[in-house]
Amino acid sequence: MKTQVMTFKINKPYEHWEKNFDSHKEAQASAGMTPLYRGRSEDDPQKVCIVVRIIDEDKAANFMEEHKEDILESGHMLETTEQSVYLG
Repeated sequence: MKTQVMTFKINKPYEHWEKNFDSHKEAQASAGMTPLYRGRSEDDPQKVCIVVRIIDEDKAANFMEEHKEDILESGHMLETTEQSVYLG
């Protein structure tokens, strides 16, 4: 099992992004993704951090591609995404 940490900027209110993110729990689970944490930066309300347990990086990448339009609509600015994957 791996843990993925992602940070990125949003261009819509955090509450809008959060509602969109939470609405995909079933699809996330089907892709082998289990969200552990989501929140915004204390210093920058447009910066978001999510921590997700993933079974398979390819499935997680496929999820992102399949739901790209929803992700963009949420306000997630894909070009600002930074991610790291940890084992354990």
